[in-house]
Amino acid sequence: MIRPRILLADDHNEFLEAEIALLLPHFEIVGVATDGAFLVSEVQRLNPDVVVVDITMPLMNGIDAVQMLKKSGSTARFVFLTINTGEEFVNACQEAGARGYVWKSRMKTHLIPAIHSVLENKIYVSPLTST
Repeated sequence: MIRPRILLADDHNEFLEAEIALLLPHFEIVGVATDGAFLVSEVQRLNPDVVVVDITMPLMNGIDAVQMLKKSGSTARFVFLTINTGEEFVNACQEAGARGYVWKSRMKTHLIPAIHSVLENKIYVSPLTST
């Protein structure tokens, strides 16, 4: 069975380690980026199935990076994993081309379902409250 290829983008190493620990049993982690500019080059180089990206990163924020990648023809699917809970952030991420949006506080219960949803070309926005 072919495991989906995931690229992670976040500028907090401790959080990246937690993401890798959560996702590695289910997916192939093909790369990690710690800033938006490197994210763009890594997506173009590695062509992952899904990119899990934070909004706030150095050099280029995640929203701008996703917009750039979508405009360049990237076929990757994008899931934002962020602390930003405002509806304006959800809307901005979806307008940029993301299909998934998960709050970092809900990562353990919502990130894997979000990845599976975007792989099925469905939209996934995790609720802020527990389900």
